[in-house]
Amino acid sequence: MKRIVIVALTLLCALPLGAQSVSKSDFEGNWVSVDDVTNQRKSEITIYVENGKLYGQISRLLLEEDQGKLCVECKGAKKNQPIEGLTIIEGLEWDGEAWTDGKILDPANGKQYSCTLTLEDPTTLNVRGYLGISLLGRTQTWYKQAKK
Repeated sequence: MKRIVIVALTLLCALPLGAQSVSKSDFEGNWVSVDDVTNQRKSEITIYVENGKLYGQISRLLLEEDQGKLCVECKGAKKNQPIEGLTIIEGLEWDGEAWTDGKILDPANGKQYSCTLTLEDPTTLNVRGYLGISLLGRTQTWYKQAKK
């Protein structure tokens, strides 16, 4: 029994050593958003870092019915701009594990939310949008697009 406890403790102590560290550059690239309700691929978003902050731009709308849509509900300079090409993630900062303290825009309703991006694994991105505190929000899962 003592031997089993020692082996179990050794394995538990070794777990953090085997944990994969996340680099801020792991978030960059092309990601595909998926509709929460229909599970359909909706858009491709290019995520990039500029001047130390993270941004995301819709590079392509994937559903035929979304082609050519404008952000009619947006405010300010984004009002009535084409959704394709629109920057929807702005100003996130790296905290050592995730990108936080920025904004994400929902082009469907024109509303901006606080945003945090975390990686579930190298090809799965959790995009959390919320109002006020993170508990009051929802998380979408985006998938990394294979390099062409």
